[in-house]
Amino acid sequence: MTMLQSENDESMREGNGNDKEKSVSSVQDVREASPAFGTRTLVNTDDVFNHNAWDNVEWDEEQEMYARKQIEKQENSRVPAGEQEKYLAEPASFWDAFYEKNENKFFKDRHWLKVEFPELHQTTLKDAGPKRVVEVGCGAGNTLFPLLAVNQNPDLFIYAYDFSSTAVEVVKSHSEYDTQKSKAFVWDLTSDNIPDCVNAGSIDIVVLIFVFSALQPQQWAKAVENVYKMLKPGGLVLFRDYGRYDMVQLRFKEGRMLSDNFYIRGDGTRVYFFTTDELDTIWSSKFLIEQNAIDKRLIVNRHRRLKMYRVWLQGKFRKS
Repeated sequence: MTMLQSENDESMREGNGNDKEKSVSSVQDVREASPAFGTRTLVNTDDVFNHNAWDNVEWDEEQEMYARKQIEKQENSRVPAGEQEKYLAEPASFWDAFYEKNENKFFKDRHWLKVEFPELHQTTLKDAGPKRVVEVGCGAGNTLFPLLAVNQNPDLFIYAYDFSSTAVEVVKSHSEYDTQKSKAFVWDLTSDNIPDCVNAGSIDIVVLIFVFSALQPQQWAKAVENVYKMLKPGGLVLFRDYGRYDMVQLRFKEGRMLSDNFYIRGDGTRVYFFTTDELDTIWSSKFLIEQNAIDKRLIVNRHRRLKMYRVWLQGKFRKS
């Protein structure tokens, strides 16, 4: 398995692999017995370099063995206990530094949102009626601004939160930031209370895209509780994050693992890699699981003849 980039390369933090071409969902719900329904399936391995990306790629024994060996190396050389506290105590400071360095250069137009999360785009329709959306971990506004750009609903309002004050300032300084339709401010998903400006039980959709992976595992329960408080009965969580054995996990060098499947990047930000079973355990305590899916993609650099194996998890969780 060939890795293209170092662990500090920001271009690999989020991606869907040539997502501009997506017209059909590439995820496969783990609860369904039906075959994968991705947009492009690799049948003949000789064809691998004919396209930039392949959906629902099954790993062979060699790839599985490579992944297990990489994790074993990482487990045998964890971050020393005496150094871990500096990464766990003030995580927002590392994200502040990240956005100070990258500003809005880390903005990614998530072309795949409409395909994977049509419920989100339905809130932007002219006759959708009053809708309230919360984007947690808004970063540079990767979900906020694409929604505002297509919005035709006069009654849609979007709250954009991040625990990095620098990220929030990046959003507020954006030319398309509209205070009549949105509000961006600092808030930590693991806080004791939900934001003051959000009434309990008032939100239709909470968006969590590459957010939970930055939390410590012991913080998950509190985060779920806060999301539950914000949502209306019947409200929906739209979730996407890193899956176990994604290439980002496998390329970590020794001395980067904080705890099992939980790592520190070179810039001090943290990332966890989930399984679908973990998502079921985390969210089923308070939510109905409408989707618990895996998106295994093979991204190809056709010019350099290199392959990158990506694994993302996607969920839709309904407040009963």
